[in-house]
Amino acid sequence: MNKIDPWGTQLIEDYSRLIKDFGLEPMQDFLLDFPGPNYLMKRGIVFGGQGLKELSAAMKEKKPFYCLTGIMPSSERIHFGTKTVIEMVKYFQENNAKTFVLVADLESAATRGISLKEARERAMDFYIPAYIALGLNPKKTVFYFQSENSEVKNLAYLFSQKITLNEFKSIYGEVHPSRILSALAQAGDILFPQLNEKMPGVIPVGIDQSPHIRLARDIVRRTKSEFNFFLPSATYHKFVPSLDGSNKMSKSNPNSFVSIPEESNSAGKKMKKALTGGRNTVEEQKKLGGQPENCMIFEMYKQHLIEDDKKLQQIYDNCKAGKLLCGQDKDNAFELMISFQEDFKKKLENARKTRKQWKFVKS
Repeated sequence: MNKIDPWGTQLIEDYSRLIKDFGLEPMQDFLLDFPGPNYLMKRGIVFGGQGLKELSAAMKEKKPFYCLTGIMPSSERIHFGTKTVIEMVKYFQENNAKTFVLVADLESAATRGISLKEARERAMDFYIPAYIALGLNPKKTVFYFQSENSEVKNLAYLFSQKITLNEFKSIYGEVHPSRILSALAQAGDILFPQLNEKMPGVIPVGIDQSPHIRLARDIVRRTKSEFNFFLPSATYHKFVPSLDGSNKMSKSNPNSFVSIPEESNSAGKKMKKALTGGRNTVEEQKKLGGQPENCMIFEMYKQHLIEDDKKLQQIYDNCKAGKLLCGQDKDNAFELMISFQEDFKKKLENARKTRKQWKFVKS
């Protein structure tokens, strides 16, 4: 049985079963409703969500809506899963979403032991520039720190009256005081933009974060008379697989995933060591063809490294036909990863120079 855990490391084995078990909406059923879905949506990387009908209607009818994402400043690098989130934020931002990025400095202090000072330094020096380097438009984004947003903290306290400990356990499983506080603060973050303007909102996240969305939606239903918030929508993306093909999230094993940024040579070598869908021998692969559906390199192409659908299809077809062998494929992946890392580093440095454009709110 699938288990969704914001603090776990296990990969999902069956996403179609997950949609059924948790009452999610399949993205494929809504693709035509969205104006020009991006490659992540078309390829099923963003595989489902909640509130997709209301979200797509707001976009099509050009009604106000917002997109919100967060920064957990707990390390000096980010993961390719973060790239997927920012790709979705970029998509919504380009479709006129009012965009908010919060720095979860209170949550990082409670759950990771990161001081507020250190969280601020990491956010300003790396995370915000990294998000910009990945495609976020700083001129169209509102940033804030949880610790400086009294409205979010006030909402968290008010929301604490709307859920019982048993309900929290049913959503999250494990219960710790720091996690309860963090979850309530996240609900405050998710709904904060509606304090100034009631409008639909979307939170792009990995499926492991869906408990936070479910909590926020429950709270909206229970505070209807007080706030009359719109139910928040969400898009859910698949986990980034481990390069070794194991059934663990890639970030749980430093040798099985590539960080952003990472030294180009190191990143390229990891791609060369990745599990492929090759046959036992070259002769067998030429005869029977490769198995891109089992290849972690092809999965990285599909999720992160190749946006051109025709190019991706050509790689798939050549692999299946036995024309593309694993050695050549790994060489190609090596070059693509190096190119990505070098391009990101240049954009990161340029993004740091845009600091005067960043708009922060305090309340």
